[in-house]
Amino acid sequence: MIITDNLTKKYGDQTVLDHLNLHVKEGEIYCLLGANGAGKTTTINLLLGFIEPTSGSAFINQLNVQENPRTTKLFLAYIPENLMLYPSLTAVENLDYFSGIGGKRLSDSDLKGFLGEAGLQPEAFDKRISTFSKGMRQKVGIAIALAKDAKVLLLDEPTSGLDPKASNEFGLLLQKLRAKGVATLMATHDLFRAKDVATHIGIMKDGRLKQQFKADDISLSELENSYLNTMGYKELAI
Repeated sequence: MIITDNLTKKYGDQTVLDHLNLHVKEGEIYCLLGANGAGKTTTINLLLGFIEPTSGSAFINQLNVQENPRTTKLFLAYIPENLMLYPSLTAVENLDYFSGIGGKRLSDSDLKGFLGEAGLQPEAFDKRISTFSKGMRQKVGIAIALAKDAKVLLLDEPTSGLDPKASNEFGLLLQKLRAKGVATLMATHDLFRAKDVATHIGIMKDGRLKQQFKADDISLSELENSYLNTMGYKELAI
């Protein structure tokens, strides 16, 4: 569902993404770890078609993103670190609006059904987004993905700033989407959440994918040790 083939992005003489090769299948959650500037967000932006690659290709559902920018967006949902919703509208109204953009007209009961499936409490359905916590806004984002029937979910630091409870709830929602066959690529700094939810984990540095693991094949302490070594913090690794 998600493929990058030698995907490369340069700005002048600076290479921010260097021949990245990724494959994320249906029902897989791939977490990309790395420090700021590692190339994680650039990868997400290339898959979204927000920027063009210098070389290589990105594919969503076997379609080249650069050649099919509109069609590929029909298959995916995107949740950034700070999800942009309309603060003066309610959760139901936001979901109705974004579903409409995707060509779907849903009944009030269907809209509330998706919000409930995403973990939002019923008493919040008709409240304005301006009153929501970040965790609640992220649940609206998941509801948008559910309503859209997205096959691909792209996440850029979605748990940043969430308290442990909200972060755990978000992880459980990702597992629900995984059970539906959604392919997820999540850029994150959160090693614990990556180990908790991922099927596969990659560590990036200086635009390159340095290491890859199956999540079940590595413990949290081993992941932390590998991350620190990859970042060059060998003196901190235990």
